Amino acid sequence: MVTTVGMTVKGTGRGTDPAFETFEGGLTWIAHPEEGMERASHALDTDEGIWLVDPVDTEGLDARLADRGGVAGVVVLLDRHARDAAELARRHDVPVTRPPGVERDFDAPTEDVTGGLPGTGFEFLAVIDWPGWHEVALWDGGTLVVPEALGTNAFSRAGGERLGLNPVARIAPPKHLADLEPDRLLVGHGRPVLDDAPAAIRDALANARRRLPRAWLGALRALV
Repeated sequence: MVTTVGMTVKGTGRGTDPAFETFEGGLTWIAHPEEGMERASHALDTDEGIWLVDPVDTEGLDARLADRGGVAGVVVLLDRHARDAAELARRHDVPVTRPPGVERDFDAPTEDVTGGLPGTGFEFLAVIDWPGWHEVALWDGGTLVVPEALGTNAFSRAGGERLGLNPVARIAPPKHLADLEPDRLLVGHGRPVLDDAPAAIRDALANARRRLPRAWLGALRALV
C-alpha cells in the first residue's frame, strides 16, 4: 500500500474492515476506511437490478448485494476510478459500462453507453470536461452521484466545510450542479450527504475559489 507518515493514502487489495452505509435506494461503502482518500463505492437499486458504481472490492460485499438482488451492471464514471470494476464485473457476469469520455481498457467485457444506465432512470450528466479529466455524474431526480469533483473526505474539504471540491476542480468549479435539488449526494471520496444536500452543494460551489488557498493547505495536510 502507498503510505505517508502515519497515514495510508490509498489502500490496496480487498478491504477487510469496510464501512457500509445504507440509504433509500442503495448502499455506499468505503472499503478502506483508514485511507486518506476514503474511496467510496455505491450500489444503486433499480428495476433492472443493482448497479455498482466505481466499486472497490471488500469482504462482506457479496452478501450485502445478495440481500438486495442481482447485479445488473458495473459502471465507471471516471477513467482513474477503474478500481475493482473488472474483477466485480467478471464475478457477477456483467460488462463494465463506460459512459462518454471514459476510454480506459478493462480486463472484462465492456459496453459503451450514452444517455444513461440502460433500463434505469439514471442519466449521465457531464461534470468536468477538461483534457485528461472527463467526469460524468449519475442523476435520477433524487440521487446524484459525483465521482470526483465533490467530496467529503479531508482532502476535498476546506476548514469546516461539510462538502468540498477536489482542490484542482476549485479553479473552475462545475457550478451547473447548483441547479439540481437531490435528496441525497453520493461522492467518490468520503461519506454520502444524506440530508440537505442541495444547500451543501450550493455552499461548496459558491465558495470554491474563495476557499482555494485553505483547501490546498488542507489537502497537503491530509496527505502528509
